[in-house]
Amino acid sequence: MTPGPIRGGSPTDPLRFATVATPLGRLLAAASPRGLRAILLGGSAEELLADLQRRFPAAEQTLDDTALAPALGRLLGQLKDPRADLELALDPLGTDFQLRVWQALRAIPAGRTASYGEVAARIGRPRAVRAVASACAANPLALAIPCHRVLGSGGRLAGYRWGIERKRELLAREGSLPPGA
Repeated sequence: MTPGPIRGGSPTDPLRFATVATPLGRLLAAASPRGLRAILLGGSAEELLADLQRRFPAAEQTLDDTALAPALGRLLGQLKDPRADLELALDPLGTDFQLRVWQALRAIPAGRTASYGEVAARIGRPRAVRAVASACAANPLALAIPCHRVLGSGGRLAGYRWGIERKRELLAREGSLPPGA
């Protein structure tokens, strides 16, 4: 299935959020009225909430476990079966370039990887390898925008916003961990 377009809203949109324990640590999901604005991974709910507040300081943020329960259920299901479609509405904030990179990342299927250079070529900017890496680092939607599927040159594991061990675990779950990684 081809992923749907990702939309961008306003930094002042109100956000509802909730956290849940996962095999990768805590996960925080935050949604605007249009879709998920953030999926963050970390060690504690407090750490994740601080990250959410730092990313979206102008947004009113409300804890709402009930509203986020369906999305959290799908995300937990994705961790159990990475090949399952998430089918979640996404509403990330980013530059036009970041949104193009994030859309390209969503086209990388579970079990596959791409290099930063390949992603740059896919969006028509083959020399923008470092900018692609920066867009991956700015990704606010772990799992839904699978930046963990992007590898450095030669297939090496390169940085991951939520830690290289989480990246390694996600790739192992998908069956795409490079040899020696």
